[in-house]
Amino acid sequence: MRTLNIAATGMMAQQLNVEVISNNIANLNTVGFKRSRAEFQDLMYQAQVRPGSESSDQDTIVPAGIQLGLGVKPAAVSRMHGQGPLTPTENDYDVALDGRGYFVITLPNGDTAYTRAGNFQLSPEGTIVTVDGYTVSPNITVPDNTRKVAINRNGEVLAFIDGQTEPENVGQFEVATFVNEAGLEAMGDNLFRETPASGIPILGIPGQLGYGGIRQGYVEAANVNIVQEITSLISAQRAYEMNSRVVEAGDQMLNTVTQMR
Repeated sequence: MRTLNIAATGMMAQQLNVEVISNNIANLNTVGFKRSRAEFQDLMYQAQVRPGSESSDQDTIVPAGIQLGLGVKPAAVSRMHGQGPLTPTENDYDVALDGRGYFVITLPNGDTAYTRAGNFQLSPEGTIVTVDGYTVSPNITVPDNTRKVAINRNGEVLAFIDGQTEPENVGQFEVATFVNEAGLEAMGDNLFRETPASGIPILGIPGQLGYGGIRQGYVEAANVNIVQEITSLISAQRAYEMNSRVVEAGDQMLNTVTQMR
């Protein structure tokens, strides 16, 4: 009986679905988080009678045939890179990208990573870094005697230094875009790395055509819609329950057969 195995694949698929949804809900308040969606495909089919095969020596054709499906399998867990809402903060070094692009981060081992989380801070040396202390590229250092920092839409960092009437440009953020953002590999810590699927990063200036502009004093919240996630969770739970009932029905059918005399 194929019923037990088919229903088991359905239960495992919905378990994965719930795990993806639970991760979305868990990161509801994670800055720059992008929700994911589980996608599935049907498994191979057993063709007992092939469609289009000849059913007689008179060249009659079977119109539909008999093809029995063997269940479902996970196909992908796709990341949805839609814009999250911008949340105002009181930190001058919090910046949000309003549009496409990723901030470029230099890791301690020299590798490059990318993030949408713009909750930046200053290192002891005055360099703009992430909450983990990773340097935001390019290396932008704010002088010690700076009383205020302004960051415009194009990512220019303007430092108002004591004793000077005009602000000093101490650097400019750069952003990267990818042909296939869904192909980026999540590293954790709000970081992504490029892969052959994502394509190479295309560096540019914030606010230019094809690149999002920068909003100082804001952070991008997670693009998780809690109502949608709860609805999807209920749907996945119901599908899991229905598959478990199919397992019970298959077991009862087998029990009926074994009790025949």
